[in-house]
Amino acid sequence: MSQLILPKDYKSVLNSLETQRAIKKVKDYFQDELAYGLHLRRVSAPLFVRPETGLNDNLNGVERRVSFTLKDMDEAQVEVVQSLAKWKRNALGKYGIKPGNGIYTDMNAIRRDEELDNLHSIYVDQWDWEKVMNKEDRTTEYLHETVETIYNAVKNLGDYVNRLYHDVQTELPNEIYFITSQELEDLYPDKTPKEREDLICRDHGAVFIEKIGGPLKSGEKHDGRSPDYDDWELNGDIILWNDVLDRAFEISSMGIRVDAEAMDRQLKIADAEDRRSKPFHQAVLNNELPYSIGGGIGQSRLCMFFLRKAHIGEVQASVWPDDMIVECRKHGIFLL
Repeated sequence: MSQLILPKDYKSVLNSLETQRAIKKVKDYFQDELAYGLHLRRVSAPLFVRPETGLNDNLNGVERRVSFTLKDMDEAQVEVVQSLAKWKRNALGKYGIKPGNGIYTDMNAIRRDEELDNLHSIYVDQWDWEKVMNKEDRTTEYLHETVETIYNAVKNLGDYVNRLYHDVQTELPNEIYFITSQELEDLYPDKTPKEREDLICRDHGAVFIEKIGGPLKSGEKHDGRSPDYDDWELNGDIILWNDVLDRAFEISSMGIRVDAEAMDRQLKIADAEDRRSKPFHQAVLNNELPYSIGGGIGQSRLCMFFLRKAHIGEVQASVWPDDMIVECRKHGIFLL
């Protein structure tokens, strides 16, 4: 509750039923734009995986995963996914996808340790996408080109929503601004990472913060990243300025994935070398998986942003503390 933002005089432009119709329009439009821009095909994805495969996302390494056992498999344990970051790369190899093409899927996850606020829910829904690339394309330039393609899809979505709903208008800059996490720390050395994001995003409207996961000169990280999917030198977050909440608003985490060298280096830095023996990690270390780039784009986050909602619970059905529901209702925020 201490993190809850309650905008003054907030009133949703769209009522509950109009919002439900708008959510479908937003999702249908954007996934077509994304698939066209990045040359992706939709595939089915799992809701749970076996822990011994190493395919589940460890996030920051401290979050507890939701798990249960299966009666018809001798009580074998499975885990609800936290994201499909590693599963997708494995799937690229299974489907035999060629460089320049990729896959996307609807990812539904449960993150039981999430701190609930305007942006965070225990239920996570996003488009998870992954694209095969050539080794020589593991460059900052290729990363930037991909970010710009995604940002163009986001811009097109904004124009589409603005045409559909004249009372729901959102403006974004024509271009996204690129800055590394170290450059950002150098710019605002006395601020926290989240404060830096607010400041840079307020100035530029749309920002891609690069190189997230490793320690900065201060010894602190800008943000946590699991060491076994993104290359920390070739990744980042797409962040927009949200004027409803008056704060930076992350819509996507993405990056060029680790090769064998980056995996080896980052497992050592993260003191996570016990993961080396898992099938996924062995496949990367032995160069058995395609080189790839990928990420996740929040479905409810995009709906929330472009429909100008103050809380993610206005565009997705989840579970919220009773006091949050009451406090939100007092301020015109009606959680589903």
